[in-house]
Formats: sequence, C-alpha cells, structure tokens
Amino acid sequence: MTSANDDIHESFLRKCAPLRIGDRTPRFVARSTQGPIDLDDYRGSWLILFSHPADFTPVCTSEVVSLARAAPQFTEFGCRLLGLSVDSLYSHLAWIRLIRDTAAVTIDFPIIEDPTMEIARAYGMVGADARDSGTVRSTYFIDPDGVLQASNSYPLTVGRSIPEMLRVLRALQEVRDGVGLAPADWQPGAPLLGLPGETAEAALASEDPAGWFHATLGSGA
Repeated sequence: MTSANDDIHESFLRKCAPLRIGDRTPRFVARSTQGPIDLDDYRGSWLILFSHPADFTPVCTSEVVSLARAAPQFTEFGCRLLGLSVDSLYSHLAWIRLIRDTAAVTIDFPIIEDPTMEIARAYGMVGADARDSGTVRSTYFIDPDGVLQASNSYPLTVGRSIPEMLRVLRALQEVRDGVGLAPADWQPGAPLLGLPGETAEAALASEDPAGWFHATLGSGA
C-alpha cells in the first residue's frame, strides 16, 4: 500500500510544475484547525482550495474574514472551502482566535498548515528551490472528481474578489454538463452561449451569419 502523500512526492519529482486545468489534484494529508485533513475526503463535492503566504498579514486577514462571512453562499451551492497557509497549526489557531475576538467572525472552514511548503510545491505555487512563500496566494476550483477546473493567483499586495470566486464556481457548475458556455461577465441566472457548430452545414444554415458559433443557448439561431 502506498503512503497517503505519494501524490505529493510524485508532483515534487515533476519539478513543481504548476497544475493545469484538467489535472487531477495531488492528494495530501495535513493538520488543520479542524483536525487532520485528507484531500480524498473532499471527493464527491466541489472544493475551493485557497492559499495564503502568511498568517497575521493585512490582505490575508481581510480575505479570510470575507470568505468566512460568505461561507454560507458557497455551502448553498455544494462547495466546501479549505484554506492553506505555510505557517504552523498553532499560528493558525492564534490567528483565527484573534479574528474572532477583534472582528466577531468565526472561521468555520479548516486552514491547513504547510510549514515545509511541500503542498505548495506539489501544486506549483512555488518552485522546488523557493526560499519563501511570497507567491503562495492561489485559488483552485476542484470538481467532485478531484479534477482542477479553474485556478488563479494573486500577488501579496492584492486580495481576491469573493464575489468573483462565487461567480466562477457557479459558472463551472452551469457548464459542467457540456451543453453550454459561460460568456464574458456571465452572472448566475443569465443565459449561456450554445456550443459552436463544427461543420460547413452548420455555418451555412444559420440565418444569423454569426449564429453558428455565437448564439444564446436555445435561441435557435
């Protein structure tokens, strides 16, 4: 039987290459503010794994607070939240205690520790020879099968948009059946685009010259 972190070591051997859309996310086991975490336990539901370069920093604190306040919205759409920071578990515990006492916000999702940056390297947040965690501010949208569907990264100086995280989640869920596409600035409840035609017949049959490749789903164009 292989160890729980075999996926981590295999990813490290791939020279810490960034994960790509469509990749199966590496499994890991780690300590968290809510006990041991095994990524395999999250299979079967949507998951947003988001990382922070450090506890007790201004932008990271603002994000954790905003995500905690928005957590019921993610839960409503079947998505779980999982934070990661390179600081130790005890630092995490002190951080969430301070947030509760000063901002009156309880952090109900787990925050895992990654002091060796092993997970960060496996997910390509940092290179194999990285000496600090400055680039560890990434977001991974993982589907119920454990496959990466979207990701983005931000610098130390810029925080994530929680409404945009929700929008991306909803868009990914809407297009998961492969029937439609979410256009620019799509918002939940708005129509999707239909899949483009892939034959000359489809291109020539459309009354609208652009209808064969750019039409609202169900418009019949």
